[in-house]
Amino acid sequence: MKSWKVVCLVLGFVFAATLVARAEDVKVKIAYVDLAKIFDEYGKTKAYDKVLEAENNKYQEERNKKIDQIRELQGKIAMLKDAEKAKAEKDMEKLKNDILEFDRQKRTDLTKNRDEKVREILLEIEKTVSEYAKKEGISYVLNDKMLIYGTESANITEPILKGLNDTYKPADTKK
Repeated sequence: MKSWKVVCLVLGFVFAATLVARAEDVKVKIAYVDLAKIFDEYGKTKAYDKVLEAENNKYQEERNKKIDQIRELQGKIAMLKDAEKAKAEKDMEKLKNDILEFDRQKRTDLTKNRDEKVREILLEIEKTVSEYAKKEGISYVLNDKMLIYGTESANITEPILKGLNDTYKPADTKK
């Protein structure tokens, strides 16, 4: 029984020594990226921001027209007779409910569009980082927000950003 324990202990040490030797043979290369910088400075992000801003401006114009209708009706209510006043107040209440529903729907649509575009851009960034890491023999790429410290030589943000912007075609935003 004692010899069995000794054999198992020796085999365990040999196995551990083999693992350490193998780990030393494998070169582990780690890099990191500033994901926020890549996202913000990527041409596709800037183009999508303009598209979303245009959609938001259109929404604001439609909303302002509806608000103007309510204000106009409010101004008229004071001059109406009691019978007409009740109908006008009912119409105004309907307009207020319509604008609340319009706001809710448009904000939901804008948020959904924004989230889809952000996801699309992040997936594209992830793919580019993966391809770059494979090409450069990098084992791990971390987000700089997860680091306490990283040498500047391990920062691959600029080559990734350059690669994304070099391959970006402005027509990509029209979907």
